[in-house]
Amino acid sequence: MVINTNISAINAANDLDQSNNELNASLARLSTGSQLVNASDNPAGLAESISLNAQIGQTAAANDNVGNATSFLQTQDGYLQQVGSALDQMASLAVEAQDGTISSTQSADYQKEFAALGAYINSTASQTFNGVSLFSGTSLVVTTNGDGGKATLTGIDLGTGSKYAAATAANIGTSTGAAAALAAVSDAISQLGTDRATVGANEETMSYTNQELSVLSTNLTAANSQISDVDVATESTKFAKYQILVQSGTSMLAQANQDPQNVLKLIQNI
Repeated sequence: MVINTNISAINAANDLDQSNNELNASLARLSTGSQLVNASDNPAGLAESISLNAQIGQTAAANDNVGNATSFLQTQDGYLQQVGSALDQMASLAVEAQDGTISSTQSADYQKEFAALGAYINSTASQTFNGVSLFSGTSLVVTTNGDGGKATLTGIDLGTGSKYAAATAANIGTSTGAAAALAAVSDAISQLGTDRATVGANEETMSYTNQELSVLSTNLTAANSQISDVDVATESTKFAKYQILVQSGTSMLAQANQDPQNVLKLIQNI
């Protein structure tokens, strides 16, 4: 038995210190809900979690791009529906203007309405979405994932040189002009069918892409959760264990510190 060095107390203090550290770590995990409170908790897991979080953020950004592109396409289609209504009326006017029983005044009235509808279509050609032209004919390029993947959506052209422009430039003031105008408007209506089908296909592509990104984001989030999120039930059990170890370690340290007093009893009996 010795006085200067109490090995039992040293060992008990070391064990108590270790238990106390584990208790504090468990408390930190429970209070934050994360297994990765400190980088030292799981260095490899932390690196993977950082990468997964970056991918989740990039996927969310790509999904925003897809959502914006979908809104762009829906706006396009909304305008094209109105252009279709205008073309239908222009075709009717072109047919009516070929009626030999109408007066020159009536023919002029038909032309005024025809020209007004043409002006509406021409103004639609200059419409924009968030500053981006809707009908310039330029393809829309959308970044659809964090790896730089892109989708190219075919553009729609309502401007100069298009079949729409040829229809709006026609004149139904005469029977001959009305016949030519009808042919031009019919071509524009045919083009409209093709263009709306193109917009519909573009929307379908964005819809599929949105679903893919949603699935990817869910799976990335689930994978990151396995690494970073704490299992509360399991951690609560560990916390209770470390509480008991700290309490018992404190008691054992107190007991170990009593051992030198036994040496004093021996000295007193000398």
